[in-house]
Amino acid sequence: MSFSGEIREELVGQYAKARHCDLAELSAILHVCGDFSEDRAGICTAKFRTENFPVARKCFTLMKKTFNIVTYIAIRRNPQKGSWSYMLCWKGDELLAIRDVMVQAACCKRAYIRGAYLAAGSVSDPKKSYHFEIVCGREEEAKYLQNMINTFGLDAKIVIRKHNYIVYLKEGAQIVDVLNVMGASSGLMELENIRILKEMRNSVNRQVNCETANIKKVVSAAVRQKEDIIYIRDVIGFDRLPESLKAIALARLAYPDAPLKDLGAVLEPPLGKSGVNHRLRKLSEIADKLRRQ
Repeated sequence: MSFSGEIREELVGQYAKARHCDLAELSAILHVCGDFSEDRAGICTAKFRTENFPVARKCFTLMKKTFNIVTYIAIRRNPQKGSWSYMLCWKGDELLAIRDVMVQAACCKRAYIRGAYLAAGSVSDPKKSYHFEIVCGREEEAKYLQNMINTFGLDAKIVIRKHNYIVYLKEGAQIVDVLNVMGASSGLMELENIRILKEMRNSVNRQVNCETANIKKVVSAAVRQKEDIIYIRDVIGFDRLPESLKAIALARLAYPDAPLKDLGAVLEPPLGKSGVNHRLRKLSEIADKLRRQ
């Protein structure tokens, strides 16, 4: 099962203790992935379609638990996909409480976001990328859901894709927070573990890359220094150099890969890193001047 499916399976089994939270969750499911209308007699009707049986079962249970209202169910098979779709329909003015519910309390907002995810949400595999989204068919519903998510200190955004409005989060830390808001504690822990491993791996890679870059820099500098010293030797010889520069030149040729600190230690008397670097720069300047002549 995908990570997204695991989150949905965890949330399907959660039921709020308060009726107002059930109303909020039902409202999200039916607004995001359902439809409200009125029959010829002006009675409110609602329809909800899904290919996910556990979600259909939860919607059925929530409606029965909240109103004890009759549910009309139509089941169809898609022979091309080999899947089943479930259409749930209700009729009654009790549905107005779901259609017109005002979601204000924090507990109800959590239930609403959970219902929206169950209806049309997904999370990418965190081993590959961080992406959380809920698909809304109407712009006003997307903005309503976006504002509700952002009341928890998150930064949900909206993008249009194939005539749908996608409310999404892309940062790992924010996806962890929204899973916590919805009550997906097991999924949250799994995502956190993956994030920690990825951050540790990235930290090690950065350190290795940094050390590799430093080694390359040292080796490159040593090669350049050696080339300058050989050029001086071949053009004018070391006898025309001051003793201090002659000593460092001979030391570099004897120890071509040694870092500056180790190179200074073999001199008599020993020389510090900055002193070695200064003398090598002098040799480089002499080599450059000879090349320009």
